[in-house]
Amino acid sequence: MTDPGRTLLALDFDGTLAPIVEDPASAYIHPESLAALRRLGPILGTIAIITGRPVDQVRRLGRFEEGDGLEHLVVCGQYGAERWDAATGELTRPSRPEAVSQLAARLPQWMREHDASRIRVEDKGLAIALHTRGVAPGLLDELAPQIEALATEVGLHLEPGRQVIELRASGTDKGQTLRGIIGRVSPGAVIYAGDDLGDLPAFREAIVLREQGMDVTLVCSASEEQDALVALADVVLDGPDDVAAWLGDLADRFAPV
Repeated sequence: MTDPGRTLLALDFDGTLAPIVEDPASAYIHPESLAALRRLGPILGTIAIITGRPVDQVRRLGRFEEGDGLEHLVVCGQYGAERWDAATGELTRPSRPEAVSQLAARLPQWMREHDASRIRVEDKGLAIALHTRGVAPGLLDELAPQIEALATEVGLHLEPGRQVIELRASGTDKGQTLRGIIGRVSPGAVIYAGDDLGDLPAFREAIVLREQGMDVTLVCSASEEQDALVALADVVLDGPDDVAAWLGDLADRFAPV
């Protein structure tokens, strides 16, 4: 691999750095992953988190600002629509799409009409996520056609995940966001780690870069719920615990104590 100073390490958050839990508000980063990232931060060219979560949530749950080593971290939230740069403190966030406001207004009545009161609604500002983990597994699959029709009516894009469906404005995905970061930092090598369908565009973008000669490593945080990334990955790990161990090994290699 190219020297660490020219390496971009990009990672998803939920299911990769943090465990998938029933309450998304309590999905804190794996402490061993955080420790490894703090060791890697001063050594690697760039570390970026690319996540579907809002930036403010990831900053809190990641605890990135509670210690040293990640002063140059970049967090791209809501698939890249939001961006926070630790080095400058700059936060960019677009205004709430009108279609999301329309959805928020319509959703309570829609849920009553479709007997969907068990769905947990998360308003992310730029999107609305419908969660069923721990309350109604399989309900989203049953309601998928109706949810798709609702999204079409208000003009939003569907982003499926592990027991969650997100309705958001189209136009930004993790592949585009990864491409944008690469354009800014011009790395010699790229490592991307993810776990879910939302990471597929980033995997595909990285594969194109590999075909163009880039040094690329794709890491899958695998689960029984989602295996779409497994066949594309160079490294397959058993969830966030294994990711934490793998990051620790990477830190031992690049940034020995």
